[in-house]
Amino acid sequence: MSLAMGMAATLEETRTLPPVAIYAISAGAVLPVVVAYRRPVAAWRLTFLMLFIGVINANVGTHEEPWPWNAVQIVATLFVLGRLATVSEALVTAWATVLTLVPVFLFAPHANVWGAATAVVAVAALGSIASFRRRAGELIARQTELSELERARRAVLEERTRIAREMHDVVAHHMSMIAVQAETAPYRLAGLPEEAKDELTSIAGAAREALADMRRLLGVLRAEDQAAERAPQPGYPEIAELVATARRAGLPVTGELPPLDGVDATAGLTAYRIAQEALANAARHAPGGPVRILARADGDRLELRVSNELTSTPAPGHKAGHGLIGMRERVALLGGELTAGPDGAGSYQVLARIPRQPEGAR
Repeated sequence: MSLAMGMAATLEETRTLPPVAIYAISAGAVLPVVVAYRRPVAAWRLTFLMLFIGVINANVGTHEEPWPWNAVQIVATLFVLGRLATVSEALVTAWATVLTLVPVFLFAPHANVWGAATAVVAVAALGSIASFRRRAGELIARQTELSELERARRAVLEERTRIAREMHDVVAHHMSMIAVQAETAPYRLAGLPEEAKDELTSIAGAAREALADMRRLLGVLRAEDQAAERAPQPGYPEIAELVATARRAGLPVTGELPPLDGVDATAGLTAYRIAQEALANAARHAPGGPVRILARADGDRLELRVSNELTSTPAPGHKAGHGLIGMRERVALLGGELTAGPDGAGSYQVLARIPRQPEGAR
């Protein structure tokens, strides 16, 4: 409002126009500045119109009025054009710049026309550069977001594949035991009736067929690292060895891992993998911070708690990975619960509560 009043006062001194016309020109010159924030194209259109209206009864070339437009109107025009350039497509900016130059070449004094044209083009160019950088930043941010989503999705698929391979080994062991026991029962147990022998033979055959189907279904998954998968899968007792290995590697870790009965092989494998990932994350993201791993039986569940003290300076060059996704996938597979995050006491805690026996085995 103050700019419009100042412009009106200047026009009253240099123009012989009715007060209504002077105040209308002043308001029309300043109003686009306000409109430009929400409607930059509409603001520029009003500015372009005012460039023609603003020259009415102008005393161009005199000491009082060297330009056909007031200084307030010139600054407002450049501001609106710059605003348009920062938020619009390059083609829109180009047309607006060319059209803005039309009244400049028509009404500006000959001695100053090229300077004025240069100012118009420079403002439009700077706005276009800002627009390009903003759009490039948005594109990069979007691509980064898509890449993170893709990496997270791939991490889930890879973890599920790994879980499937490990589950195959665990289930295959039990199925093999069933087949062996069913096949040898007639030789170990004397006096079995023929019906029982036939039933045991049928059970052994079904177990062998199930094993064959599993091998066919998971053959592709095991093709990449067959040699590694031939090793026995670790379980709950091996967590103590994992802690000892981490301690030898320099990680200040302490563990309370009492012997627990009734921990299924699948639950033990899940607990081992969670402990393995949590210890790796502690060494990666909080080097030097003390780590504590606790395990206990909580009813029919195995509770595993891994906490590490957060250091003031995290390890450089490491970004958050997708290990937590893998932990959640494993625990969810068994119907357990997992929480991870700061515990409010200066440490980061991973807490998993895993059923010690699968539902079908209870």
